[in-house]
Amino acid sequence: MKQLVIVCYLICYVVLNNGFAQDKITLVEVASGFNTPVGLVHVGDARLFIVEKDGYIKIMDTTGQVLPDPFLNIDGKVNSVASERGLLGLAFHPGYPDNGFFFVNYTNSGGHTVVARYVRDSLDSNLGDPMSETILMTVTQPYNNHNGGHLAFGPDGYLYIGLGDGGNAGDPGDRAQNGQERLGKMMRIDVDGALPFAIPPDNPFIGNDTILEEIWALGLRNPWRYSFDRLTGDLWIADVGQGAWEEVDFQPFGNAGGQNYGWRCKEGLQNYNTSGCPSPDVFTDPVYVYGHSGLCGGSVTGGFVYRGSRNPYLFGKYVFTDYCNGIFRSIVIDGEGNVEAEELANLQDQQFTSFGEDASGELYVAAINGTIYRVEDLISAVDDPDRTGEVIYPNPV
Repeated sequence: MKQLVIVCYLICYVVLNNGFAQDKITLVEVASGFNTPVGLVHVGDARLFIVEKDGYIKIMDTTGQVLPDPFLNIDGKVNSVASERGLLGLAFHPGYPDNGFFFVNYTNSGGHTVVARYVRDSLDSNLGDPMSETILMTVTQPYNNHNGGHLAFGPDGYLYIGLGDGGNAGDPGDRAQNGQERLGKMMRIDVDGALPFAIPPDNPFIGNDTILEEIWALGLRNPWRYSFDRLTGDLWIADVGQGAWEEVDFQPFGNAGGQNYGWRCKEGLQNYNTSGCPSPDVFTDPVYVYGHSGLCGGSVTGGFVYRGSRNPYLFGKYVFTDYCNGIFRSIVIDGEGNVEAEELANLQDQQFTSFGEDASGELYVAAINGTIYRVEDLISAVDDPDRTGEVIYPNPV
């Protein structure tokens, strides 16, 4: 399936030569002092769970108050020495209020990826039990970069696991195209059907001897954050490029899976290394790419489709940024598949690592310097400068 793609040639030229138009968003500092935050996750109440790369998960409310004790401390298990290793992902089970299950992705002492389940403390809803680990899978990592590491439950109730190609440069082991490797893939597993996990009966490669049945999509280089639109169920994947192109991939809700996003045969829309590659017809193109040229490049950080109420201008837009330059962009895909892209702001090089939503759909972003920001649009603020409208959350569980 080919989709209309907007490429950043003209946009980059305008930015580099004429500067940015007036910013359409701003960032409001909510809290600071975190140690390399790489994830922000809500669980349906006023709390935000901040994932720190060195092995801690801390709890912050939406006013910026941070609890003194971490929700989870697995620092002793986590190898975070290299820049792309560490505790990298957190997802709460859809039935968390009842079963207390949550899932993490971390790099172990041997440098390999571990996906594990933990359980909430039976007496304190603000604590996870560090002794409750059940390992679902361990994936050998040949190098110390391109770990991916994100986790998210889809609207289908299954856990999606995104892993990079294993590292180095150019995917030297051609792992992203190898169906017998979990690296360079999006996996989809059933965490309720069996231990350590079961295969969803409608996964796309069931019965295919050449591709592991847990694989949902392949051909990814390093998916650095993906998300499901809480309104439509669509899946958005930001995949970090090699040396020339960054890309955003899109899966509409209800699709059958099985996409091949092309790496290492392609980087963005361009051929990269076609040795041993399948026919180009099997690849699914990204919906958006931008090049590494001056301000327009680096390392994409995936975000969310905004579904909150404070910022009407952003509603329905997929908002994302770039770790290397701090340019915030948005994408909208209309009913005919046309892509509209917009640059929202140039917020300098703050090294933004991850976005997160709160329970009401408001959008936050973390910077590697330990600061958490809330995203606010400046267009809506003209009509509603006080951001009125109280949000009432349920009690924490």
